[in-house]
Amino acid sequence: MSLLHPQLAAFAAVVEEGSFDAAGRQLCITTSAVSQRIKALEDRLGQVLIVRQLPCRPTPAGALLLRRLLPIQMLEVEALEDFHLLNSQGITNRAITIAVNSDSLATWVLEVLAQLNRENGYLFDVRVDDQDHTLKLLRDGSVLGTVTGDASVVQGCEIVSLGAMRYHAIAAPQFAARYFPDGVNENSLSQAPMIVFDRKDELQWRFIQKIARTKPCPPIHYLPTPTGFVDAAALGLGWCLAPELLLRSALDKGMVNLIAPDSWLDVDLYWQHVAVRSDTLKNISTALTKVASKALYTSC
Repeated sequence: MSLLHPQLAAFAAVVEEGSFDAAGRQLCITTSAVSQRIKALEDRLGQVLIVRQLPCRPTPAGALLLRRLLPIQMLEVEALEDFHLLNSQGITNRAITIAVNSDSLATWVLEVLAQLNRENGYLFDVRVDDQDHTLKLLRDGSVLGTVTGDASVVQGCEIVSLGAMRYHAIAAPQFAARYFPDGVNENSLSQAPMIVFDRKDELQWRFIQKIARTKPCPPIHYLPTPTGFVDAAALGLGWCLAPELLLRSALDKGMVNLIAPDSWLDVDLYWQHVAVRSDTLKNISTALTKVASKALYTSC
């Protein structure tokens, strides 16, 4: 049983699953039936909605529709729950799509997701990106809410400050002795290999700007793993910025040192979500702000 029109349900399933075949399995219909429903919806709206390649993705028109559709799907689940139809007659919770930066997911957000699943039975479809880029997923309708480092408010959304995640520059003791014998300065930063998450990651460069007047050109490792950052630094691969929440054990064991103890980088984080009157979003917002108040620093 679904309150959504079958064509809309098919569209949402194709975007969620990434293919017509997988959407058919989710909806318990044939691939041909999915294709027919999508084509009928496109004919009704006069727009192509799906880019038909693997994985399938929405066109700009499809993204516009998706942004309206995701909140409706969430409210549908809440309505069915009001009538005690959820988890009966084959009706189950839908996964709630949210975007989170990788460092938050690796540190404090998992506690939030576990709590919400335990107390409310929520399922989650988590998209991961850099904190400076997760807002794009909210703008294009891919997610209902996002933990983001961008304070810009998307039209039709609400935003709340979560606090600041603190980052420290670290390196293995031997690495620090080799490359930073006279401390962290423009010359040493030009010579010491640097570990960066990916080419979207600006944290190391923002830290360098606090210390150097010119932009050095250090050797760079690209290593897309938040927890692996600390391990890589401990193994002497290079220096990097890592969240304070991930550093305590490695610092206590002497695996890494702070190479600039008096300098750090605070990254303000926000929770932004679509502005609809939803118990689900209210519960998620409450849980995020509660856990963040303990894990993060108060933003200035």
